[in-house]
Amino acid sequence: MSFSSDVKDELINVTGQARHCQLAELASIVHFAGKKNKTLTGFDIPVENDHASRKYFTLLAKTFNINSVSDSVAQALKLDTDDKGHIVPGYVTDARLLLKDCCRRAYLRGAFLASGTVSDPNKGYHLEYVCRSTDQAHQLQEVLTGYGISAHMALRKNHDIVYIKEGEAIVDLLNLMGAHLSLMNLENIRILREVGNSVNRRVNCETANIAKTISAASKQSEDIEYIRDHYGLSKLPDRLREMAEIRLANPEASLKELGEMLDPPVGKSGVNHRLRSLSEFADSLRG
Repeated sequence: MSFSSDVKDELINVTGQARHCQLAELASIVHFAGKKNKTLTGFDIPVENDHASRKYFTLLAKTFNINSVSDSVAQALKLDTDDKGHIVPGYVTDARLLLKDCCRRAYLRGAFLASGTVSDPNKGYHLEYVCRSTDQAHQLQEVLTGYGISAHMALRKNHDIVYIKEGEAIVDLLNLMGAHLSLMNLENIRILREVGNSVNRRVNCETANIAKTISAASKQSEDIEYIRDHYGLSKLPDRLREMAEIRLANPEASLKELGEMLDPPVGKSGVNHRLRSLSEFADSLRG
């Protein structure tokens, strides 16, 4: 099963205790996925939308003790239909069903069950809702923004999409909807990914430093060899001669290690200064 299905399986079992919350979620599901049934006596959710359909009937039983939304219930939810029997895709309800925090959370939960998907967090962070109209997308975006969640809109194949791409924002949304188990699973994956990325960055940094050190050491050895072949190390001042001989004998040693080999020992800055002097002298010889 996909991570998206796991989230929806969890949300099916999350239902607000108050009737107004249940109405908000029911209205959201019907508005995002509902249409007139074949008898034209009520509304149904397409059976292929399994999660939304199951939650739909659960909420009907809890709120109205019926198994199909009648026209009177549709009026109570402030739902309208077009000439084809589809829910008119505008605002879900009047403002009363979205006044309370618990109702707005229920609305987000119902909308996700009806039209939402979330990608496998092992591959990336992306959660989206497929909306039926721009008005519906704007309302959804407004509710998300009210919780400090940065949601963006896009048009894809004539559908308005509201999407979230930040892992932390997706975690916040799962918490709002009540998908706490999925939230913990996502957080565990995020932690592992962040640790892995941190390790990779450190390895890359250390690899770059090693490559830089090797490159510098190679250049220093070349300069010293040029001085040896075209001038002679014995003619150098003692401190530079000693430095040159130790570097040639220890081509892979770090500056700190080279400094400890000198007599008396010298710090990294002192070693660096002597090697730079040797390189400058080699350049002057070449010139």
